[in-house]
Amino acid sequence: MSKLYITWVKSGIGYNEVQKKTLKALGFHRLNQSVTHNDSASIRGMINKVRHLIKVEETSS
Repeated sequence: MSKLYITWVKSGIGYNEVQKKTLKALGFHRLNQSVTHNDSASIRGMINKVRHLIKVEETSS
């Protein structure tokens, strides 16, 4: 199963509340933090919602 390594690279200030809550739902607490999630449709949907604020790398482990 593949995993997604997601890094928060741009601040959510100035963006709507839904996008800020999506960052929290992905597990972020501070800028430049990285989290790992299993690749799933729900995670991909959240990534798509805030794709301009994060960087995503796919790993096969």
